[in-house]
Amino acid sequence: MSNPYSQHSAGTPPESPHALQLRRGFPRLRFEAPLEEEFRRAHRAETLPQVRRNLWLGIGFLLVFAVLTHFVLAPSTSIRLDLIRAATFAPVVVAMVVVVYSRWYDRFYPLVAMIGALVFGAGAVAIAVLAAREGVSLISAIVLVTIYIYFMLGMTFYPALTAALAVFLTYALGAHVADLPANTVVIDLVVLAFTNVVGAIVSYSLERANRTNFLEERLLIETASRDGLTGIHNRRFFDEHLEKVWSQATRERVPLALLLVDIDHFKAYNDCYGHQAGDECLRKVAWCLSRAARRPLDVTARYGGEEFAIVLYDARRSHAEEVALRIRSGIEALAIAHAASPEREKRLTVSIGVACIEPVVGRSAHGFVQLADEALYAAKERGRNRVVIMDKEYEQLSTGSFRGSADTPDLHTVV
Repeated sequence: MSNPYSQHSAGTPPESPHALQLRRGFPRLRFEAPLEEEFRRAHRAETLPQVRRNLWLGIGFLLVFAVLTHFVLAPSTSIRLDLIRAATFAPVVVAMVVVVYSRWYDRFYPLVAMIGALVFGAGAVAIAVLAAREGVSLISAIVLVTIYIYFMLGMTFYPALTAALAVFLTYALGAHVADLPANTVVIDLVVLAFTNVVGAIVSYSLERANRTNFLEERLLIETASRDGLTGIHNRRFFDEHLEKVWSQATRERVPLALLLVDIDHFKAYNDCYGHQAGDECLRKVAWCLSRAARRPLDVTARYGGEEFAIVLYDARRSHAEEVALRIRSGIEALAIAHAASPEREKRLTVSIGVACIEPVVGRSAHGFVQLADEALYAAKERGRNRVVIMDKEYEQLSTGSFRGSADTPDLHTVV
């Protein structure tokens, strides 16, 4: 089996998911998971103000049409239409208002919007069919409902297309059952068909533009958070991310692991081979590290100079140790010559300090970083090219004052 860290494939870190998706395209308006879910969450958040505004606009249209039908239709027919409104429109409106003004919005709105569009469309079709039997054409109301589904509910393209086509078919079936005049039905269906064609084309184009903008905006954010030389995250992003996952891990009561990785005798490497070779060495090491931590909340960053940091979320000691050993063997597999190294084997190696803790209220991420730094210091003191893991030491750690010695027996060293 081929080694993922082999020399021929080493180089810059893997391309970001947003860059890959933008390069591959998305003709079916769907991203790869979990990027698709990220887009949908962002889309729901961005469209919430519009959805709320459009909801009240739709309620206004409902009231206007209700008043108008009372003026142009017989009282007996108006009563039946009011019953249809009470049975279809009212529950939909209430459900939509409750969801868009509650914490349930992000989780339940797509489902509520889809069901609401179908029920609302069916009610509008029933009203239009009954009005047509009285000689009053309300096809314009069906057209408005179709447009509303495509553009006003904040739905993505495929759910909106499905709901709009369901309204079209429901009207065709309802008109047939009610035995409406064929010439009127044909004209109405042609109007609705063109409405759907225009609505689908514009809706598709808008979502494609929205998805492109989403990827480009995320790429701009990523560019600002990336280290210019290695392509992995920079120190600023690392600090911000660590604070976020620290708070999240505290709430969810899950463990965190932090790996500080330092290239052994890197100054000697630069002096021997030159800074250009040193830069290429940093890029290869960064590539190797980025492949070792690829879960959604795991982050690899250049911490400073020849030092790197990796945050592992929901990672117990065994997982952190596995990742650290994988990194160490991956660096060895790169087989980068280091003639200036004082060690017996003249190749590039790394020392890794690992901190494993479960965040608690009252402690901060600063002590977490210090613990990993203490472990890295111990790894260097014990001869470099090794992994040292600390976890129990966190309880006795006072920020800025702890420094374990090389022969401290409690330290767990993985050679």
